[in-house]
Amino acid sequence: MSDYINVGFNIETFIHVSIIITGLIGLLFFLKLDWKRYGLLFLLATFVGNLLCYIFVKLDFYFFPYILFPKISIMPFTSVTLSIPLLVLLGVRYSPEKWAWKIPFYWTIIHIGMFAEVYALEGTRIIEYNYEWDVWDSYTWWWIYLLVFEWIGGLIVPNELRKPLNIRTLQYGRFGWAIIHFVLISTIFLAGYYLGWLQAQ
Repeated sequence: MSDYINVGFNIETFIHVSIIITGLIGLLFFLKLDWKRYGLLFLLATFVGNLLCYIFVKLDFYFFPYILFPKISIMPFTSVTLSIPLLVLLGVRYSPEKWAWKIPFYWTIIHIGMFAEVYALEGTRIIEYNYEWDVWDSYTWWWIYLLVFEWIGGLIVPNELRKPLNIRTLQYGRFGWAIIHFVLISTIFLAGYYLGWLQAQ
């Protein structure tokens, strides 16, 4: 494991600060809707997300070479808190009512998240995998985490506080259908390219 790096303003600092600012704005939006229910969901998602991340770091599956406050934590607690749990809130708020449509909805979110993670892995010093961990492990845990909290969110947040996407927007030829297919096709292509690039190394 390399030493933690914190050497002033750079792309890693920019990404962390952007996540924190965007996350705070998003969190305020949900707290204004209902601070008790969305706040509780956020706290649960934050606790579980950070706990899993901490366990994986302690098990030496991956680590974070660059942390904004390396003397305080071995992981970017603030960035994790204001990014991944916020996706839970977005998912619970806007996921379609029927599970047949929830899957492509979350599939799209997860592929965007994995694209960001692979960029952080290969293009920055934010995260590094050790030999016990790979992209497939992250992909699997993204699915587990978001789908479990979709279920938990359904128990905490009542229907009147949710705004599920209209299924018609996701049907063939519609705008939502185009977005989902663009994200999935492009990220699957990039995943194949990335796998080939890894094998060539």
